[in-house]
Amino acid sequence: MNTFHVMKRILLQFRRDKRSVALMVVAPLLVLSLMWMVLDHDESNLELGAVDVPESMLEKLSSDTLVVETLSSSKAQEKLDEGTLDAVLYFENQEISLVLEGSDPNTAGAIQKELQSLSANQQSPINVEYYHGSEELGLFDYVGPVLIGFFVFFFVFIVGGVSFLRERTQGTLERLLATPIRRSEIVFGYLAGFGLFTVLQSLVIASFSIYILGVFMDGNFFYVLIVTILLALTALSLGTLVSAFAKNEFQMIQFIPLIIVPQVFFSGLFPTEGLGIWIQVIGQMMPLTYGAEAMREIMLREASFADIQLEVYILLGFTVLFTTLNIFALKKHRRL
Repeated sequence: MNTFHVMKRILLQFRRDKRSVALMVVAPLLVLSLMWMVLDHDESNLELGAVDVPESMLEKLSSDTLVVETLSSSKAQEKLDEGTLDAVLYFENQEISLVLEGSDPNTAGAIQKELQSLSANQQSPINVEYYHGSEELGLFDYVGPVLIGFFVFFFVFIVGGVSFLRERTQGTLERLLATPIRRSEIVFGYLAGFGLFTVLQSLVIASFSIYILGVFMDGNFFYVLIVTILLALTALSLGTLVSAFAKNEFQMIQFIPLIIVPQVFFSGLFPTEGLGIWIQVIGQMMPLTYGAEAMREIMLREASFADIQLEVYILLGFTVLFTTLNIFALKKHRRL
């Protein structure tokens, strides 16, 4: 009988908490739909540039997944710099050399596999060089920059959101709102206070990943730190904004499948080139997409600040947007 009463109480709690019930149904469907969209699609084509390669050799390279484009040497170099080519095949003095873009080990391996038939017909082996990365570049080196950005974003979102929520549930925020202090001063104060810890966290995570775990690093560590700090500030402002719509820590955790998980699928851990344009547009609306891309540019392609400045400005824009929304979100607690 006691068991029945306990069960009845739990069911009544779920009945009153419609958000939890909805999320228990909607969240799994959302995650499964995202996995289906990202994983169940045709693989993207491999882009190969050809410089002075005879037509007879080009005919042997035709396949369903390999797209060959005849280019001049300068144009091929330009496209390698932009990252729009996966590799360039050169033919000079009766010898063939292959320059792999190299930042993605899976793509580099696929390109070499496609060229096996061509290599078998040559008396001398194809000379392989790497424009970025190296032959030792592994899968973890490729996903490492994305994982650094993700873990910074994820933990700052949770810690910042729960901490700000606790300030409200314990009455600290209400007492502050009872004073003449402005909403903007409250938001900036909280973000600055938590922000100091996010800077330290970003420094520790990035340093540990690169110098202790040995994640491949070909760029400037200072740029890595800039991007991780911006990701942390974006996550902090977003977490505090979302916490305004949660009544307790459990409801705060419920936002993870709706806010964090979708960003994982569009952050670069999974290839999205072959997806529909409208799906890629959704990815462009997520902060982690830009942070992860900037991290890859720096760590794998030795990007300068000019190469990542667009991503930096977009992350700053997200931070300003979420901070502004935070100020307006406090209106439901007090009108100043």
